[in-house]
Amino acid sequence: MSGRASVYLNEQQRESVQALNRSWLWRTELPTWLLIITIYSGWFATVAYWQSLGRLPATLLLIWFSTWYMSLQHELLHGHPTRFPRLNQLFGLLPFSIWYPYGTYRDLHLKHHFDEDLTVPETDPESYYFTERRWHHFNGLQRQLVRLRNTFPGRLLLTPLLTMRFTFVNIWQSFRYRRPASMAMWSVHLLLLIPVLGWLVKHDFGVIYYLLAVTWPMLAMTKVRSFFEHRAAEDPEARTVINEAGWFWRLLFLNLNYHSVHHDLPRVPWYGLPQVYRANKAEYLARNQGFLVNGYGELMREHLIKPIKVEINTYFPHGRVEPREETQKE
Repeated sequence: MSGRASVYLNEQQRESVQALNRSWLWRTELPTWLLIITIYSGWFATVAYWQSLGRLPATLLLIWFSTWYMSLQHELLHGHPTRFPRLNQLFGLLPFSIWYPYGTYRDLHLKHHFDEDLTVPETDPESYYFTERRWHHFNGLQRQLVRLRNTFPGRLLLTPLLTMRFTFVNIWQSFRYRRPASMAMWSVHLLLLIPVLGWLVKHDFGVIYYLLAVTWPMLAMTKVRSFFEHRAAEDPEARTVINEAGWFWRLLFLNLNYHSVHHDLPRVPWYGLPQVYRANKAEYLARNQGFLVNGYGELMREHLIKPIKVEINTYFPHGRVEPREETQKE
């Protein structure tokens, strides 16, 4: 089953989602299968023929395919294109993105889907908020770096560095403290780097160049999508955005700009999110209390210099101190 009926939509709307789920396109997952073939063949072919394409066009294509691959990994961990998680995982293990093992991304992201924990600092692994204790512990320079990170250009420049730092720290801690599951995950990831880097070397595409000119922009591109996906709010339904982005970004991010719909129905495939949103637009905007952005260009213009207010979460200033119900949607 590719999707599940939302408890927040009325009976007619739930039936419309279930009808889409029974359609031939949704049941076969053909768009996702075609996406897998396109990304893999595109990445390997671009490296193989980069000298004919030219360095700049090849670099731009590799940034696209690598970023697209991370969007694909998100689909895989949410149960596409098959019902078998281990099989889906196989399509996302090859480390085109270098810095992110599939297992790390899967585990952190699935924790992010506990609705009651969205934006809660030190509980939601994708939250950009801090507790009062941690914020007051920062010195002036650290606070300025946080505010710089919360501008649009700052997010693009700083978060790739933070991701790289996370990778090295995670590897070090995994092996230093002998965490078997994490050690196994990193060992597989590092072994799979051999064919990826070997393909680059075989075709004289510089590894250092790939790390700097491809994976750095790729990491920055993923932060365009996540720049303002969630905000602090009392009602969990009001914490997740709808971003009416243009076709370029929708295609690159596989429609995750309809983020409120995705959090409501995380098993709906990427090509189904626009259909569900268009059919239930008023309901979603009512539920998320009008948390609507008119494209990523709007975010760039508004936050070119002015940071988004993501510092202390005033609804959870001390983090998660009370028990909460397990409300993860599958």
